[in-house]
Amino acid sequence: MHPVTPLRRAWAPVAVLVGWAVHDPDQAQRQLTRLTTTHLLIGLAVLIPAAALYGFLTWWFTHYAVTDTELRIRTGLLFRRTAHIRLERIQAIDVTQPLLARVAGVAKLKLDVIGTGKKDELAFLGADEARALRAELLARAAGFAPETAHEVGEAPARQLLRVPPGVLAVSLLLTGATWGTLIAAAVVPTLLWLATHNLWTVLATALPLVGAAGASSAGRFVGEYDWTVAESPDGLRIDHGLLDRAHETVPPGRVQTVRLVEPLLWRRRRWVRVELDVAGSSNSVLLPVAPREIAESVVARVLPGVSVPTAPELSRPPRRAARCRPLWWRGHGLAVTGAVFAARYGLLRRSLALVPHAKVQSVRLAQGPWRRALRLADVHVDTGANKTVTARLRDADEAAELLRAQAERSRTGRRDAPPDRWMA
Repeated sequence: MHPVTPLRRAWAPVAVLVGWAVHDPDQAQRQLTRLTTTHLLIGLAVLIPAAALYGFLTWWFTHYAVTDTELRIRTGLLFRRTAHIRLERIQAIDVTQPLLARVAGVAKLKLDVIGTGKKDELAFLGADEARALRAELLARAAGFAPETAHEVGEAPARQLLRVPPGVLAVSLLLTGATWGTLIAAAVVPTLLWLATHNLWTVLATALPLVGAAGASSAGRFVGEYDWTVAESPDGLRIDHGLLDRAHETVPPGRVQTVRLVEPLLWRRRRWVRVELDVAGSSNSVLLPVAPREIAESVVARVLPGVSVPTAPELSRPPRRAARCRPLWWRGHGLAVTGAVFAARYGLLRRSLALVPHAKVQSVRLAQGPWRRALRLADVHVDTGANKTVTARLRDADEAAELLRAQAERSRTGRRDAPPDRWMA
């Protein structure tokens, strides 16, 4: 790894102390009041060299190697771990650069591998070395010979969309969750102080609320700043970030579900947010905000041959569903086309989920006692990303027929689907 990597690991002992202090603030306060200047200096004299030594040793004992068939990553100081990653099972490699890493000219590689829930990573490499290694690994995953893979380079990309910072800022201001967390962060600590006059109780409540408010507003703006989507032979590439830059790839054929989300205040501007469920990957956002027409064109790149159903094409539940969910039953809808199972839910924050038939792993029908009495049922569709899309409050006879027909559509869809391969 790059020589600056020990600085990344050196924070671990400090993080342990901070975690202890947060877990038991009263005990931490008592211990701090007992410390003298001499004790504090001795503690720093021990902690800083220990943290530096820990960072150096973890860097020294971390290595990687690329063989003809796999990537090997060896880590561990006391307990050794060697990860053997088959190159043909790599489906995406993301390049991330935190702010300090950008200053130091280094980058981190995160690998999405089929069949694993956690990403292996290489941190840190020189920025140019990281991009060259990424290009070689993707070429090897696509089937290029080892002796020529390093000469292939990164596949060319064509930009499809860039989200202007102004549009992103306005979209966050028009999101109810942003204002809800900001109001809670201001009101709840104030009420607690008036009721208890206990500083630690107020801080224990205020800090998580302030963190949530920051994450839903400024945090999202910083993370989704300069969001760019480009198309390449190895999938859709996503670049974003103001302080920490990330270069992600949505691998072809691995998308299980696409969701178009419409908050209430976005509808007049016809803006939507596009989210994804990708098998074996944590990439979950395709577009933070975009006009609906442009978003649908990008969705067509992710799911070839799929068109997003319009509102008139979505059938509502029967009127008796109002006895289960008064008013909110109107937010549910269902459309089944030759390519996808589409279910809508939500009244204030609408979400339309699209599941290609070939990605459906199982179909289930569920009825509680009250819904059996009303002859209503829910149809659950499970995908390869361990997620579920549900058509709620359907007529019982319609749900039974939907269950049978969807099982058949899924079987034929998997049979006719193209292989999930790089650069297919």
